[in-house]
Amino acid sequence: MSADTMISALDARTNFGKYLRRVESEGRSLVIQKRGIPRAVLVSIRDYLRLASPEPEVLRLLGDESNSKNTSKLTSKQIEGIVRTTRARRPKRR
Repeated sequence: MSADTMISALDARTNFGKYLRRVESEGRSLVIQKRGIPRAVLVSIRDYLRLASPEPEVLRLLGDESNSKNTSKLTSKQIEGIVRTTRARRPKRR
């Protein structure tokens, strides 16, 4: 673990916003230590979710496909519009 990934609890409290942006933008975690003893880790939400619940292979493949087709940047409203349009085109069930 390199020295730049270790920060003191006082430094973390004083510069929390800066470290939050750093963790998100650089995709790295920071170890927070108190009196020289590691006590906690600041990780991005993406890394936390990956660690807490590894994504099944099928979701990773869907994510890769979405990224390759640039559909990963759609907003919720855009997705809702696509769903509405698709449902409107389906034949009615009897």
